[in-house]
Amino acid sequence: MDEIVRQAVARAIMTMRDNLGDRLTIDDLARAAMFSKFHFTRVFLRATGLSPGRFLSALRLAEAKRLLVTTGISVADISHQVGYNSVGTFSARFSGSVGFSPTGYRQLRGMSPRIAERTGQPESEVAVRGHVWRPPGGDTGPVFVGLFPAKIAEGTPARYAIVPGAGQYTLTDVPLGSWYVIAHAYGAIPQDDRGPRPLTGLAGPVTVHRGVAASLVDVRLRPRHGFDPPVLLALPDLRQAQVRRPVAV
Repeated sequence: MDEIVRQAVARAIMTMRDNLGDRLTIDDLARAAMFSKFHFTRVFLRATGLSPGRFLSALRLAEAKRLLVTTGISVADISHQVGYNSVGTFSARFSGSVGFSPTGYRQLRGMSPRIAERTGQPESEVAVRGHVWRPPGGDTGPVFVGLFPAKIAEGTPARYAIVPGAGQYTLTDVPLGSWYVIAHAYGAIPQDDRGPRPLTGLAGPVTVHRGVAASLVDVRLRPRHGFDPPVLLALPDLRQAQVRRPVAV
């Protein structure tokens, strides 16, 4: 990525993080990036995988997740702190993205005992399978691998698995459609006093249609960085997760 573009996107994301409770427009963010609105929107999407508006919304919900787990602030006050005028709208968007209501997420202390999968879509009898590659020079604990319609772990995955670590994965009976494979894990060795380093991987999109036995999609894990959208879906604690669907390829 061009250094000028990298710095511009970084300035825009910093502006988002510093003003989560304020009304930010694309014009505001483009000014922070020092690009025209149209050029900014295009390069931001290329750098992060999401539009500026969707990235900002994800940051707001990620901050709400943090506040729900680490503070006793009321749901209403949290909704206002992250830029929502309506508690009902906030709760609906939080539930749709995270998989639990704000109150339910707080009661679970941020760790999901279960993850639902999409229903009501035609199954294809197609498997998506491949290899999760560990980051250079590092190992991982359990790895979450899920299929999502966009480049963000948000809402209900089409299919998912939690596998023991880097290696083979298989997702069966994948619904018809176009999906991104998103992986999330933690490094096996703590990076510092903050604990294990979060890792991410993205591949796709892969289009699933009838008549194909399997789609092969490999995913490479790497350390997360500031341009990665936050993981909004509530996941099990991957440092203690049980393997789900350990299927040999």
